[in-house]
Amino acid sequence: MDDILTVMWKERKGLFRFRGSRTRFFLVLLSPVLFAIYFPWSVGPDWVEEVPSVLIAAVIPIILVGIMIPESFAGERERHTLGTLLASRLPDRAILFGKLAVSLGFAWLVTLGVLLLSLVTVNVVHGDGELLFFKPLIAFADLALSFLMATLCAGVGVLVSMRSATVQEAAQMLMAIFLVPPMILQMVLLVFIDQLRETLKNLDGTQVLLIFVAVLVALDLAVYAAALKRFQRARMSLD
Repeated sequence: MDDILTVMWKERKGLFRFRGSRTRFFLVLLSPVLFAIYFPWSVGPDWVEEVPSVLIAAVIPIILVGIMIPESFAGERERHTLGTLLASRLPDRAILFGKLAVSLGFAWLVTLGVLLLSLVTVNVVHGDGELLFFKPLIAFADLALSFLMATLCAGVGVLVSMRSATVQEAAQMLMAIFLVPPMILQMVLLVFIDQLRETLKNLDGTQVLLIFVAVLVALDLAVYAAALKRFQRARMSLD
C-alpha cells in the first residue's frame, strides 16, 4: 500500500501539468460542470426519478479517464522516463494500481461532484419549496455505474497506453474503443426503435440494472486480470 501511495503521489504531482499548462485542469472540468447545470435545468423534476442522470453518470467518467489515462505509460515513454520507473524497486502491482487509482479516483470524485451540483440545480430551478432527491434506485445506478465505468475505462486505457508509442495514439485508440460501439448501437436502436419500446415495457428496471452492473463487474475483472498479466517489467522494457 505504501508503494501504491508513492506512485499515486508521483502521478498526482504531475496531473494535468505534463505539458506545462494549468488551464488543462479547468478545461477538463468545464464540460462536467456544464452537464450538471444544463441537463437538470432542461429535464426538470424527472432528473431525480428517470434515466438521464444515469446516462450522465456513466458518460462523465469515460470522458475524464479518457483524457488522463493515456498519459500513464505512453507519456512516460514519450518523456523517456519509463526505463527509470521500471528500474525502480517499486513492485509491478504498485506501479500499475498507483497509476490506475489516480485517474479512476479523480474521475469518480468529479462525477459525484457533478451529481451533487445537479441536485442543487434542480432544487433551485424546479424545487418550488420541496426538497428533491434521487430515488433510491436512481441513486444506486448513478453511484454504481459511474464507478464501474471509470474502472473499466481506466483498465482498458492502461492496456492501450502500455502498447502505444505516444499519448496521442493512446488517446485516439481509447476514444475509438469507447465511442465507436455506442455510435453503432445507436444506429441499430434507431432501426429497431419500435420493437425496443415494446420490449422495454415488459422489463423490470431493477433487474435490468442489476444485470448491467453484473456485466460491468465481470468486464472490469477481466480487464484488470489482462492488465496484471500484460504489465511485466521485462516485456515493457523491450517495447
